[in-house]
Amino acid sequence: MAGAKLLTGNAVVGQSGGPTAVINQSLVGVVEGLRAGLKATGNVQKILGMRHGVNGLTKGDLIDLTEVPQDKLERVANTPSASLGSSRDKPDKDYCAKILKACEQHNIRYFFYVGGNDSSDTCRIVNELARASGYELRCFHVPKTVDNDLPVNDHTPGFPSAARFVAMAFAADSLDNRSLPGVKINVVMGRHAGFLTAASALARGIGGDPNDGPHLIYCPEVPFDTDQFIADVEKVYSKIGRCQVAVSEGIQDKDGVSIGAKLIKNGQVDSHGNVQLSGSGALGDQLSDLVKARIKNKDGKPPRVRADTFGYLQRCWPDASVVDKQEAREAGRVAAKAAAAGEMDGSIALIRAPGNPYRCEFKRIELSDVAAKTKHMPKEFIQGSNDVSQAFIEYCRPLVGPLPVFDRF
Repeated sequence: MAGAKLLTGNAVVGQSGGPTAVINQSLVGVVEGLRAGLKATGNVQKILGMRHGVNGLTKGDLIDLTEVPQDKLERVANTPSASLGSSRDKPDKDYCAKILKACEQHNIRYFFYVGGNDSSDTCRIVNELARASGYELRCFHVPKTVDNDLPVNDHTPGFPSAARFVAMAFAADSLDNRSLPGVKINVVMGRHAGFLTAASALARGIGGDPNDGPHLIYCPEVPFDTDQFIADVEKVYSKIGRCQVAVSEGIQDKDGVSIGAKLIKNGQVDSHGNVQLSGSGALGDQLSDLVKARIKNKDGKPPRVRADTFGYLQRCWPDASVVDKQEAREAGRVAAKAAAAGEMDGSIALIRAPGNPYRCEFKRIELSDVAAKTKHMPKEFIQGSNDVSQAFIEYCRPLVGPLPVFDRF
C-alpha cells in the first residue's frame, strides 16, 4: 500500500544466489536510492550491508555503507560478482524467524534483498513473520538471475550480460570449429529455462559465413531424445562437415527427468536439493561419447568430437551489457524509491515498453507474484525441437547490445 507511514530506523541490503556481472549495480542502486530518499529525510539512520546474505545478517556480520564515497560506489558497481558476498541458503520459516530477530536487534526497518526466486521467497516469509509478530518492517526484492526465469519480468538483470557472453563464446567457438572441423558440444546454464542457451543463436552471422553455428540448440522446454539428437547431428555434419551444438544443462526427457542428473553419478546436491549440473562436465562428455559411438565417417572412424561446459564463466564475465548495467542500477534505485513512497513491500519487475526503439519500465509487484516461482521460454520463442525463432532473436538482441562482425576468405 503506497502512502503508508514511513518508519525510522536502519536499512539493510544483501545479495543472494549466483553472482552476476551486474548484481553490484543493483546493490549500489539501492544505496543511492536510500541516500537520496529515506536517508535524506532522516527515516534511515544507517545503511547496512549483509555479508553473504541473510547468513551474515543472522550472525551480525554487517558492514556500514552509509558514508561510502561515491567514487568507490562507482568502482564497486562496475565490478562483477557479489561485492558483499552471496549465499545459497534457502531459509525456511525457522531460519526466517532468526532473520527477523536480527532485524529487531539492529533496528532494521527496511530490508532489501537482491536475488532470484528463492531470495524473493525469503523476503515474503520474513515479511509475513514481521506482520504476524507486530514488528514493522518493509521488505523489498530486487530481481537478479542469469537464467531469466522470474515471472512477470520481461527479463531479469544479469541475463543480458550472461547472454552476451554466450553469444560471443559461441561466435569464437564457431570460428574454431570452422578451422578444425568436427562436432562441438557446448553445455550452457539453465536448469528449467532455456533463455541463456537460446542466446547462442545471436552468434549466427558474426563469423561471415551463412553456415556459422550454432547449428542445433536444445532447451529444457523441449523433451530431449538421444536418438533424435544423433540424427540431428549426423544430418548437419554430413552436409557441411562440422556441427556446433548448444545444449542446456537442464535438458530433460519426455517424462521430465533431467538428462544431466541421470548421467551424473553421486553428484553433489545443493541446498535446494538439486544435483549440481554446472560444476560437472558429465552431460557434455556423455553426449560426446554418443556421437563417437554412433556417427562414423566414410573410413569408419568417428568425427572429431569435443565438449565444453561453460559453467560459472557465464555469470560474471567482465564485459557487461550496457543495457544490463543501466537497468540493474535502476532496479535498485526503484526499490529504494518504493520504500520512500510508503510501499509496504514488493518486488521490482522489469516490463518491456511496446514498440521501438527498445525501452524498459519498472513496476512494483507483489512478492507472491514472483516468490519461488519459475518462468519458462514461451512457445513463440522455440522453433521445432532444436532451434529458436526469429521472435526470440528480436527479443534478445537489444538486451545484449551490438556484437562484433568478423570476415573470412
